[in-house]
Amino acid sequence: MTSGRSRVAAVPLWEPGDFSASRWPQWESWKDASPTGRGVTRDRVVRLAVTGVALAGLAPRMVESASGDRDPVVVAVLLAAGVGYGAGCVLAAWSGPFRPHRERALLVAALVVLAVLPALVLGSPSHLTDSTFAIAAAFMLLPLRYSAAIGAALVSWQVGWMWVTGRFDPVAVATLVGVGTILCTVFALLFTIGHLRAAREQVRRMAVSGERERVARDLHDVLGHSLSTMTVKAGLARRLLESAGDVPAAVDEIRAVEDLSRQALSDIRATVSDYRTVTLATEIAGARVALTASGIRADLPVAVDDIDAGLRVVFGYVVREAVTNVIRHSGATNCTVRLDHDRVTITDDGGGDGAAEPGRGNGLSGLAERLAAVSGTVEHGRLPGGGFRVTAHVPSPPTAGLRRGAADSEPVP
Repeated sequence: MTSGRSRVAAVPLWEPGDFSASRWPQWESWKDASPTGRGVTRDRVVRLAVTGVALAGLAPRMVESASGDRDPVVVAVLLAAGVGYGAGCVLAAWSGPFRPHRERALLVAALVVLAVLPALVLGSPSHLTDSTFAIAAAFMLLPLRYSAAIGAALVSWQVGWMWVTGRFDPVAVATLVGVGTILCTVFALLFTIGHLRAAREQVRRMAVSGERERVARDLHDVLGHSLSTMTVKAGLARRLLESAGDVPAAVDEIRAVEDLSRQALSDIRATVSDYRTVTLATEIAGARVALTASGIRADLPVAVDDIDAGLRVVFGYVVREAVTNVIRHSGATNCTVRLDHDRVTITDDGGGDGAAEPGRGNGLSGLAERLAAVSGTVEHGRLPGGGFRVTAHVPSPPTAGLRRGAADSEPVP
């Protein structure tokens, strides 16, 4: 037997919490935080407000730089450096997270240069304390291994410079370390909130997609079987009227089509409302009617007592889909259904493909999903001597949650 095994493909899950010291901060997640974009703007304003409050501490430095008897050129350089430093910090907070990696690196490099320039011009290591904002921007925009290196280098430079000149200022060092740590913590919290919001949005989209797939699968299962039987019976009524003019027999077939259409409509309504329950016994009885109407000899079980109660629902779907494919695609004259406590097998002797072109349709892929929910598998393929076989197997009993609606003994109607 040539068989193909159908399983539900594993879907890789996006994990926003993944972390690596060499990974660039993925602030792009903020772009998906809100379909309207309001969340993105709000979070930008928050980052900008935090940066603006922190930058207020630069004002005294700039006033000090402009005062005294310094050379006007030096004053101009210091003021330009201060203005450029503040503007760069604002730019980093507003649009830095959404810029390409190269632009991020250049922006951080410019901020570091502007931060250390006053200390070099004035020969004052205490002015390196103002580099806290450059360190915070580095932590926001660069991988951790680079931003941590920049922070450690600036702190070490300030401590070493003070030590060499004999003007060690523990307050300045503590300010550099403390303020830098606080700003980095704020950005880290904002980063985490953004990822949590993006993850929540992704969960919502996955839930909607999963419900859509469930409804589509159930509608396929309901309509495929009912419409196939209705088509066969309508064709039989037409042939009766065309060949023999047997009006009573044709009326009986049309009445059966009417009953099936009502049942299909009821099933669709119940499916949409999530109240529809498939039972193995009912599906076997329906399969007997459909196969007989199609002129196919049906060899079906008379009871389902040996089947675990938790498997009767999923095995009912297997019988429904397999028998529907036998009627529609196989051209068979015989169809056999065999039940065991952990498997169901449907075999036909047709020359067509009972699987309805595996890989293209939704039927067998839907069965694979249902079987996967109870740790089972579905196999299908041609038989060496002709015909087709579908086998669903569950190696272990399903969970108790799948046992709803099944009776301890369920005879076939």
